[in-house]
Amino acid sequence: MKYIFFILLPIFIGQIHVVCAQAPHPTAEIEAFYDLSFTKAERDSLLGGLQDYQKAFQALHKVSISNAVPMSLVFNALPTGLRYVPQQNPIDWGLPKEVALPADKNQLAFFPVYKLAVLLRSKKITSVELTKIYLSRLKKHADTLQCAISILENIALQQAQRADDEIRRGTYRGPLHGIPYGIKDLLSVEGTETTWGAAPYRDQKIAETATIVKKLEQAGAVLVVKLTLGALAMGDIWYGGVTKNPWNLKEGSSGSSAGSASATVAGLVAFAIGTETLGSIVSPSTRCGASGLRPTYGAVSRHGAMALSWSMDKIGPICRSALDCALVYNVIRGEDVLDRATRISAFNYDAKIPIRKLKVGYFKNLFDSKYASRDNDLKTLEVLKSLGVELIPLEWDTKIPVTAVRLMLTAEAAASFDELTRSNRDSLLTDQRKWAWPNTFRTARFIPAVEYINASRVRQQLIDEFYQKIKDVDVVVTPSFAGTQLLTTNLTGNPCVVIPNGFNEKGSPTSISFIGKLFDEGCLVALARAYQEATDWEDKVPGFFKD
Repeated sequence: MKYIFFILLPIFIGQIHVVCAQAPHPTAEIEAFYDLSFTKAERDSLLGGLQDYQKAFQALHKVSISNAVPMSLVFNALPTGLRYVPQQNPIDWGLPKEVALPADKNQLAFFPVYKLAVLLRSKKITSVELTKIYLSRLKKHADTLQCAISILENIALQQAQRADDEIRRGTYRGPLHGIPYGIKDLLSVEGTETTWGAAPYRDQKIAETATIVKKLEQAGAVLVVKLTLGALAMGDIWYGGVTKNPWNLKEGSSGSSAGSASATVAGLVAFAIGTETLGSIVSPSTRCGASGLRPTYGAVSRHGAMALSWSMDKIGPICRSALDCALVYNVIRGEDVLDRATRISAFNYDAKIPIRKLKVGYFKNLFDSKYASRDNDLKTLEVLKSLGVELIPLEWDTKIPVTAVRLMLTAEAAASFDELTRSNRDSLLTDQRKWAWPNTFRTARFIPAVEYINASRVRQQLIDEFYQKIKDVDVVVTPSFAGTQLLTTNLTGNPCVVIPNGFNEKGSPTSISFIGKLFDEGCLVALARAYQEATDWEDKVPGFFKD
């Protein structure tokens, strides 16, 4: 196999010819790499076809394709034979009738959205006042956390003033009206830089505004900042540094929604928008102690967002509480003709639902395994039992090679950034480690289309198997990272609410995850809210940022 590398390049990006005397034929050694075996006659026959493919590749490379152009194929997360028919019921948020204004208004920075909404609607605080508190905190602390890319002060104050004027006139748009928030800087906002956290794109301006940003503006929310992300949606390393965990400034905030989680927990925004392809909401929410909602695949439009994996990318809120996540999700969800993967769906949340009536499963084999935050997770199960929840033991174990199916993500990501790789501008990315994007993109170019398609077929088997596993329960409680749960549910498109449930020995938060059926975020929020009302982990404030 020592000559594989030298044969790979001539076959796929150079001239097809024998480059080593030891290699009798251009395809002979590469066959073993792809788990194939051909006869000499078969090799001679296919050589001309490879040359034709090479010409096709070269022709395609002459076509300029923006990252915004999606695949013509659209992923559908529904299990085989299942038809989803949405039926929207009235939503009862169960918001408090009265919220006391603190003597020190700066403490409002750590209030959850659902309390701020009551204060704004009752005119105890104005949006301009609240926005100035967050802007001041961003100017004071964002550099310490390395969590902000663009502070949008002028836009924020204009939107806040409009919100105050509307509320004063009696026009109330809902619980997000006048609430300051931030977005992960892979969402475009016309007139601002959209850097994707990556040096090659730090001056990029996209002449449109993302669908969900428009929806939030229509709901009266106030955009104050564009937040950091690990470059091209990986980790917490961006062109300006490493985004920090507000509980431990020697530690990164994880990613890729690094700034969204860090800024929310540090009280620099009331809530933030993140994205997840493979853990990018769950992981930073865990590290920083935020509450995050990864919606069902296709529930929220990705139009105007950087594409990494068309069949796995999802957009969701990162907040101080599960109820906050629900308030934000209800605004940003919905079908969008500009994102063909979206569909009409329902969000049936009811604050009055009796928690003990929910059918709650838990992945017993994952809780029984050895992992870092097991003690905190077992205590979480005990809290749920104390609330009257009957936990139904389930096992998540599969013979499907879940990790192998992940090649779909890397193949799509390599396609998303094809031009970056071929231009060698990937050398401008800050992170050049073996497992970082530059090398991952290069490596993924050698994934055959046949294997990508077969991986998608195996993925459908995984979707069907996971559906059968959880179809008889409303919610599944699971460790956030044990086993293959996180990868599995990102591949199947199932929704997840992740919430803090304690701290580890280093003083950093830990989390628990609730997994639901497709488009059934309401049950997840109901159970998560009940847990949070019985505990106080979401109320904890990192000491360095209290002032």
